[in-house]
Amino acid sequence: MNEADLLRSSAIEQGRMIRSGLLSSEELTDLYLRRIAERDGEIHSFVHVMADQARHAARKADRARSPGPGPFYGVPIAIKDLNAVRGAFLRMGSRAFERFLAPADDRIVARLRRAGFIFLGKTATSELGAMPVTEPDIHPPTRNPWDLGVTPGGSSGGAGAALAADLAPIAQGSDGGGSVRIPAAFCGVVGFKPSRGVVENPFGQDQPDIVWTCGPLARSVDDAAALLDAMIDLPADGVGFWEQSKRPPSPLRVHYATDVHIVETSSDVRAAVERAAKILGDLGHHVEAKPSLAGVTTDEFLPIWQELVAGVPVADWTLTQPVTRWLREAGKNLQRATVSAGIASIAERVLKLFGDADVWLTPTVAVAPPPIGAWRDLSPPDVFAHAAQLGAFTAPFNVSGQPAISLPAGLSSQGHPIGVKIVGRRGEDATVLALARMLEPALGWHGRSAPRSS
Repeated sequence: MNEADLLRSSAIEQGRMIRSGLLSSEELTDLYLRRIAERDGEIHSFVHVMADQARHAARKADRARSPGPGPFYGVPIAIKDLNAVRGAFLRMGSRAFERFLAPADDRIVARLRRAGFIFLGKTATSELGAMPVTEPDIHPPTRNPWDLGVTPGGSSGGAGAALAADLAPIAQGSDGGGSVRIPAAFCGVVGFKPSRGVVENPFGQDQPDIVWTCGPLARSVDDAAALLDAMIDLPADGVGFWEQSKRPPSPLRVHYATDVHIVETSSDVRAAVERAAKILGDLGHHVEAKPSLAGVTTDEFLPIWQELVAGVPVADWTLTQPVTRWLREAGKNLQRATVSAGIASIAERVLKLFGDADVWLTPTVAVAPPPIGAWRDLSPPDVFAHAAQLGAFTAPFNVSGQPAISLPAGLSSQGHPIGVKIVGRRGEDATVLALARMLEPALGWHGRSAPRSS
């Protein structure tokens, strides 16, 4: 296998090769580190490359007499810079945390370390994860490998860009309003947001209506499901989401919509969803078109986001970007009970709209990725309004706590990747993954990378 094929092989396959002795973890890790050094200067997907630590960990993995459990022993991974990795900077895309060195792994990173992953480094995020574009003040904007003039999305923009450019085989992200699924759509990769409570909070926050969760970004549904397993405690029978996703679902009731009230869906995106709906029908599912997804209004979601940003322990808010400070100023005065009541009200409406369907199919994002810097001179309220358009199809299901996956479904007329999204009932993560696994090969995208990555 040549280097290009190895870089584009699945993380699961890379793990198999390491276990069989066809490849060493050190060889694979060094290949990705060289790739990052050669290519990331124009993309800026990584904010901290842990080259020495990664090589040391890979050598240690190779010396182990027997590989650890799970499919990813010795496989490199990228970690989002909203998560704490022992001995690495935790800057969260903000000058306010420029010198903070994490003393310990958070709960999710600790699980990934136990799964045998090799940490390549930390990937870029928008400041405090607040925006669906990755353009913080602390480093140059993260660019989309498919078109360096546009955003890869956010807040897990570095993760999506790294995968699209073959700088990592798999990546950890987090999603509070679309922050895994939006970059997955814009970068042509798979992104999964699990149901609320499936993945524990990395910092131990025990809030029953929390809207954000960690989740996987990957090159395939199989990789995403297996990475999700690495983030959780498997059930007593040891059958995790990866194994469950291999069981083809019985015919499902699929509702689909291409329109949402706060933004007009592009013709390219509309066509991609219509094509995916036809494929699902041809696969034997009961598919029904719906006129619109009546999602969450910008004004309804704003207090949820304000409270979330205000809860970050920033010592000096003057070091943050204008939109971040604007969100915090209103958020610091919000009462938890008021926000919680708003979440409950929105969730009730979303679940009622979901109706008797087993799953919904929608666009992941209705529009093309914005150009780099397009929001730079806008007022904070206008920035948030534009952000809400990118999250129009994603944020409602953060509020309702439902599982959702973005699958790459082709290219727009401008050459930008398009994502389609499957949403399931809360707790039916395995159904969503199984249906996505069924749809994935029919969409004809599997294994593709950005042309600029070759």
